[in-house]
Amino acid sequence: MADFLVVIAVLFVVVLVVSGPLRHGRRADSRGSAELAELEAAREAKYREIRDAELDHRTGKLSDADYQAVDRNLRAEAIEILRSIDRSQGRARPASNGAEPAEPPSRASAE
Repeated sequence: MADFLVVIAVLFVVVLVVSGPLRHGRRADSRGSAELAELEAAREAKYREIRDAELDHRTGKLSDADYQAVDRNLRAEAIEILRSIDRSQGRARPASNGAEPAEPPSRASAE
């Protein structure tokens, strides 16, 4: 009977040791997917801000100069969010080739 308990205890320890990396890998994936979901939500929120600024400009709430400044800042923030998404997905782009991430919604698409 004692031999049986020792065998069961050893098997239990082996299963824990072998399955450890698998269990920890899932936690890392869930953290990564939560971060990605947060970044994607931030991207969509930034796109809404860009569209709202375009609407404010068209309706006369923002002057041309104010709109250009706001639009430039919002698009720069959107590009940073897109770069963060790329990094979190392991698709970092080399900075030397001058390629920019996908551009936020164009001014013409909202009209």
